[in-house]
Amino acid sequence: MILGRVIGEITSTINHPFYDAKKILLVERTDPSGGALPDYLIAIDMVGAGPGERVLVLDEGTGARQIVISKDAPIRSVIVGIIDAVELT
Repeated sequence: MILGRVIGEITSTINHPFYDAKKILLVERTDPSGGALPDYLIAIDMVGAGPGERVLVLDEGTGARQIVISKDAPIRSVIVGIIDAVELT
């Protein structure tokens, strides 16, 4: 799992049919305190996330395909949660 922050939305008019009617978001990776890391990923939104929200991302193809219930979807990353807080012990 990866911590991140939604920094944008991607619109694609020509794409694989799997992506029809799906929200594709650009996610900046963050550290546990919310600081930006120099990396990003593109993920399908499964929880209604939007710009500026901290999110939990599953970044593994097989797991992502299980989440979207498609064994052959061309997908790697899925937003599976919106983070309310991160508590370090």
